[in-house]
Amino acid sequence: MNSPAPAAAAPSRGGVSVLIALLIVYLVWGSTYLGIRFALEGGYPPLLAVSGLRFVFAGAAMYAFLRWRGMPAPTRAQWKQVAMMGVLLLMLGNGGVVLAEQSVSSGLAAVAVASVPVWMGLFGALRGQHPGRGEWLGIAIGFVGVVWLNSGSAMAASPRGLVLLLLASAAWAFGSVWSRGRDLPAPPMTAAAQMLCGGVVLVIAGLLHGERFETLPTWQGTLAWLYLGVFGSIVAFTAYVWLLHHVRPALAGSYAYVNPVIAVALGAWLANERFGIHELGAMAVILAGVVIITLSRVRRPA
Repeated sequence: MNSPAPAAAAPSRGGVSVLIALLIVYLVWGSTYLGIRFALEGGYPPLLAVSGLRFVFAGAAMYAFLRWRGMPAPTRAQWKQVAMMGVLLLMLGNGGVVLAEQSVSSGLAAVAVASVPVWMGLFGALRGQHPGRGEWLGIAIGFVGVVWLNSGSAMAASPRGLVLLLLASAAWAFGSVWSRGRDLPAPPMTAAAQMLCGGVVLVIAGLLHGERFETLPTWQGTLAWLYLGVFGSIVAFTAYVWLLHHVRPALAGSYAYVNPVIAVALGAWLANERFGIHELGAMAVILAGVVIITLSRVRRPA
């Protein structure tokens, strides 16, 4: 008589977990674009430190903690999988964004990365994970909002920056879709190992690129770097990896439509990046796309 109760409660707990993970990814990653700008302005080299050393330290701390708690280390085969994810998501994805922010505003960087759900939908379709009609509609509406936000916006961009952001978005989306169904450790260990692998590759790339600490970083840059490491890397990245294991690609990638709203607002508030009615209207359309994707996910479980 009592057996149906646990079955009914499980989806509720699962729905709350998905909501919490999405909110973490939405809010924290939306703020990391401004954090990257402050770290760059504070004297931290892009690939070497803003990305590389940040992920090495965050990954090492998280890996040591998980091993101390008794979580098994990745197998040799799993290390190969997380290393590939580290190259695609962190080296090409995050590294491309950081390099682009040397010449692109934090708000526009987030706007460009909003193309991730479109890429994820396309790459997912190639793997047989076809988005439903509602998800395609949400992707399309969200992308219209992104185009609106970019067209006629006062935020200027360089051709090099836009190319880097396009490549970064495609690499992140491909890595996210590629990881689904792979033999990976538990989500927290996957995040830690991936940060370690990606961070090492980024440090090597930064050194080969000739990056060095030219001056002592400022206190503001250091606070931004620590925020990126603790919240952007450990907390939000773990939540994102968990989402990749539990929801459809379109929903996992919907953060890219919310991040521009947060990034543009923070840029206007804390960095004097221009922000007006044009951006407000576009953000409303972007959020409408996210709502449609989410509702479609509820009607069509993974």
